[in-house]
Amino acid sequence: MSFADLGLSPELLKAVNDAGYDTPTPIQAQAIPPVLMMRDIIGIAQTGTGKTASFVLPMIDILAQGRSRARMPRSLILEPTRELAAQVAENFEKYGANHKLSMALLIGGVSMGDQIKALEKGVDVLIATPGRLMDLFGRGNILLTGCSLLVIDEADRMLDMGFIPDIEEICTKLPKQRQTLLFSATMPAPIKKLADRFLDNPKRIEVARPASTNINITQWLVSVKAADKRERLRRLLAQPEVTNAIVFCNRKTTVRELNKVLKQAGFKSGEIHGDMEQPQRLAELELFKRGDVTILVASDVAARGLDIKGVSTVFNYDAPWHPDDYVHRIGRTGRAGATGTAYTFAAPDDAENIENIEKLTGQKIPRLEAESTRVAEPDAEAPAERPRRGRRPERAESAVPAAPVHDVAPMREPVPERSPPSQPQQQRDTRQEQFRQQQQDRAPRRERQDDRYGDRSDQRRDRYRRDERDDGPDEGWNGPIPEFLKVALVIQP
Repeated sequence: MSFADLGLSPELLKAVNDAGYDTPTPIQAQAIPPVLMMRDIIGIAQTGTGKTASFVLPMIDILAQGRSRARMPRSLILEPTRELAAQVAENFEKYGANHKLSMALLIGGVSMGDQIKALEKGVDVLIATPGRLMDLFGRGNILLTGCSLLVIDEADRMLDMGFIPDIEEICTKLPKQRQTLLFSATMPAPIKKLADRFLDNPKRIEVARPASTNINITQWLVSVKAADKRERLRRLLAQPEVTNAIVFCNRKTTVRELNKVLKQAGFKSGEIHGDMEQPQRLAELELFKRGDVTILVASDVAARGLDIKGVSTVFNYDAPWHPDDYVHRIGRTGRAGATGTAYTFAAPDDAENIENIEKLTGQKIPRLEAESTRVAEPDAEAPAERPRRGRRPERAESAVPAAPVHDVAPMREPVPERSPPSQPQQQRDTRQEQFRQQQQDRAPRRERQDDRYGDRSDQRRDRYRRDERDDGPDEGWNGPIPEFLKVALVIQP
């Protein structure tokens, strides 16, 4: 089957051929004809199978007839993230090259002034994130009464990000007679409830089991301690088959720290997360697409729908908390029929997350055997490796070969330890006589005390002596002690 068999216009077929596509994917082949027939659609397909083109292509043909009015878009596409919205806009520009359709992109992080000017001119296609759309609607800059076609893309991601209440409010402001297309890789119960409420007799298209992974992706589970993740990641990135890679982390702080470590290790890495301004995020993605950056460290803002061709490897540096995110993360590789590899690091604390992922996907992730701890012997001709700064170099072994055992002289018998020679009796007698003489020369205690006073006067010497005697009068700090204080205390039994 080709795109010409799907009922698309010649102008649109020319744009598709110019883009290099000739055969539709299964989701495109089953979704495009009923969309052209104005049916409501629920499309379930694994990520990377071409869901975006399955609603962009028929929308271009449907909107080719008619004209837009100021502040009243004719169609609305809701996306969970800014990157997905910008990517859908690129698809409209590429496939709608032969059509005169106006388009506006309403996303956060950029100025509202240009967006309001585009709405005032009138647009055929409005691509928006729910937050910015509700903001402009509350300001009175947009009316949704003329929107006859609604697309809810990545509906399960909308649920995770808490956009479902906003989507329900948006749907109440749209005309009841409209066509609604809902696409998602998974179909949790809240999304099914939303579809039952706002879709009219939808056609369900399911080209793969919900939450199934792409068979073109080779998956590996790497058991590693949390402290050894960085070193193991550097080793895997150094493999020749890893031409470029996306490394997913659960926290934005981890993204920043890991990107810094990889740059210090010599890798051409970049980062993308929710705390970055929109121009910075788009600039990082453009560098990655051009090949100026080969390793993109990202949070889950890059896990949904980003179509970057040629991604060879995906690393889950942190095992995702939500099992659905695993399907979307590894779906960044192996796109459009290509092959890819996905590594998931599993620390001891990630056992429950891995169990939930395997339960959702219905398959057990193969375990990657631990690396060998044997150190290869260095080449004799290779120069000695320079020791790292801050570490004491290992002591090199002596190059002199050990002497044979038979050439070693026998050990001598140990010499018994001699006792020190005894002193002559005359020397010992002399020392004892000197000791006795010293004892006799010592003055009595009273004379030694007199020496302590030195040249003091006799009166002062007598006072000091009196203070030291026990037979003198009883005195306190300020004179003699009164007699009534000398009464003895008798305690009766």
